[in-house]
Amino acid sequence: MTNQPLSGLIAAPFTPMHPNGSLNPEIIPDYYEMLKANRVKGAFICGSTGEGASMTTREKMIVAEAWGKCTREDKDFIVMPLLGGTSLADCRELALHARDTGLNAVSFTSPYYFKPATVEALAACCYEVAATVPDMPFYYYHIPVLSGVGFPMLDLLKAVDGYIPNFAGIKYTHEDFMDFLSCKHFRDGKYDMLWGRDENMLPALSLGTKASVGSTFNYAAPLYHKLIDAFQNGEMEKAAGYQQQSIDMIRLLGKYGGIATGKAYMKLIGMDCGEFRLPVINMKETEFEKFSFDTQQIGFSSYCSVQAKIKDKIVSGIQAKQA
Repeated sequence: MTNQPLSGLIAAPFTPMHPNGSLNPEIIPDYYEMLKANRVKGAFICGSTGEGASMTTREKMIVAEAWGKCTREDKDFIVMPLLGGTSLADCRELALHARDTGLNAVSFTSPYYFKPATVEALAACCYEVAATVPDMPFYYYHIPVLSGVGFPMLDLLKAVDGYIPNFAGIKYTHEDFMDFLSCKHFRDGKYDMLWGRDENMLPALSLGTKASVGSTFNYAAPLYHKLIDAFQNGEMEKAAGYQQQSIDMIRLLGKYGGIATGKAYMKLIGMDCGEFRLPVINMKETEFEKFSFDTQQIGFSSYCSVQAKIKDKIVSGIQAKQA
């Protein structure tokens, strides 16, 4: 297995739901086309944003199959499912399914009910799952705020190095920049470190991150492209301004209840992914009007993602004017 480091924006898609809470995989092809139209390089499916913890094993397979089918011919678009973490048997089954479905990599997070007591125990859990698909890149998903498992990731890399051949890297959704940078430098940059905090992308770029995985890339990818371009051009003040716009957008997630507000943002760009399942509380219809007003105040429409069909019309209109 040759592991190629990832680069660019990788969205963490919402899992589309019908009004009754059942899966709505029929819109995933349009979802993929929308991400592609906004220069997103991949999809990290069934993660926190994708409600993987609230889905059955069969439902995760259905979502994986839908993403696999519509991206099969696109060699430049990466699909990586979060397998889970609590049941290693389920994770192994889902890993095999991901391989057979033709997905590009797999991810795993720590068991979060019976938690590993040591980093060596966590490494053993990773081994159990990664060994099931030895020819697929395996990424650990570090999100201690939800998993409750906060070992330094440098210690995990030391534990897996030479032990798990297909351990490709870490999706790092935490704010410990000291640990993150140490992981990037471990073994001369052997492991792929994916940044997972959208609101802190600029400092992560300054530490050399090349790929980021985020929920807000679903509906605001153009903003992050501007941020990255400004950083690469040495325009730090401009880059900081774009990061502040990201922060202002993310503050509305908290103001209106948290993660479910992301699906309200998706409605604003014309892609209705339904609601989150319990125990997550969704935005009330009366709040949506206030939320829409607040997004106007922060200029959301000036940097939001555009659906593929709408973007095609815009491009066609520009070309017609130029002709």
